Amino acid sequence: MIRQIIVVEGKNDTKRLKSFFDVETIETHGMGLGKETIEVVRKANETRGVILFLDPDAPGEKIRRKLNDAIPGLKNAFVMKEDARTKKKVGIEHASKEVLEEALSNLVSYEEDRESLSKEEFYELGLEGMEDSAKKREKIARHFHLGKCNAKTLYRRMNLMDISFEEAKEVL
Repeated sequence: MIRQIIVVEGKNDTKRLKSFFDVETIETHGMGLGKETIEVVRKANETRGVILFLDPDAPGEKIRRKLNDAIPGLKNAFVMKEDARTKKKVGIEHASKEVLEEALSNLVSYEEDRESLSKEEFYELGLEGMEDSAKKREKIARHFHLGKCNAKTLYRRMNLMDISFEEAKEVL
């Protein structure tokens, strides 16, 4: 059984997770995330802890950002877009058991107000502004289980996770 309560976007995500794991979920109902749901997540985090496990797409990232900003100390699980998709859709409900297990065993917590990596170091690593920057960002994101990231998001997540220039350079 997973002790923490997992926040997902919808009932299909809940159904998928419950088919493999003994879990309890809170559903945000997609972008319909309101103050009441945020308060439920806050209370759940105080009592049992919360894992955000949202779809690897723009709406999922917006929900994740809104919840992380509103409630400090949440744990985050990420899947890569290519590991959670069908021909037409992307989401947690499309990921395999192995992908879900991997994500849930590599949780990420953020700590605000850190700068373990300067913008100059980020550029020096070639994570932005180069022809192969997208590939490098994907390699870093996959290694540290940060989900799919554009340059701005990766820079923020690397600092929130206290990932240093040396650690990133070693991965690349």
